[in-house]
Amino acid sequence: MGAHEQYAKLIDHTLLKPAATREQFDRLCEEAIEWGFYSVCVHSGWIAYCAERLSGSPVKVCTVSGFPLGANDSAVKAFEAERAITLGAEEVDMVLDIGALKSQDDDRVLQDIRAVRAACPSGIVLKVIIETVLLSDEEKKRAGLLVKEGGADFVKTSTGFAGGGAPVPDVELLRAAEGPEMGVKAAGGVRSLADLEAMVAAGATRIGTSSGVTIFSGEQTGGAY
Repeated sequence: MGAHEQYAKLIDHTLLKPAATREQFDRLCEEAIEWGFYSVCVHSGWIAYCAERLSGSPVKVCTVSGFPLGANDSAVKAFEAERAITLGAEEVDMVLDIGALKSQDDDRVLQDIRAVRAACPSGIVLKVIIETVLLSDEEKKRAGLLVKEGGADFVKTSTGFAGGGAPVPDVELLRAAEGPEMGVKAAGGVRSLADLEAMVAAGATRIGTSSGVTIFSGEQTGGAY
């Protein structure tokens, strides 16, 4: 497998814009198949549509829970994840209870993660978005450890909707905190091959971006995630 194929397999090809159209989701799925991306990441209302479009391909469907604020009740996040899986999602990216973390209420944060983990059967990948742009370094480390303790598969840096992306130092910090076995997903602001390579070098094992086609072809797609 060449470098292009290896990098493509790290990408969750993302379309989470509120005004995204059917035509854009068609293109998202076509691009994911053409370029060999790992998954498409979409809101739950488009899971079934994308799963049908991707039927017969190796591309998975990823979705979000508690997105983008993370302030939803845990039971709502868990139901959102459970429903998403019945619709065809194989991966769920939930948003951490950021306010609870900043309030030092680690028990609440942990129970929130565990509620969604319990809603995801074996084989369903759970990623937890901690929104690093809103956290101090101490809070990032604490969040990463809680994500690991809660049974998630990945810690993810950002939603891309909070005014910041995934700085390389945040990826390095999370990799150091999590150790080698935990997945780290860098998301938000990865728009070039240089960005992607820097994230991988820092320890990212998955990349969330709407700019995958631009990264590999130079074609401008208008992606902002």
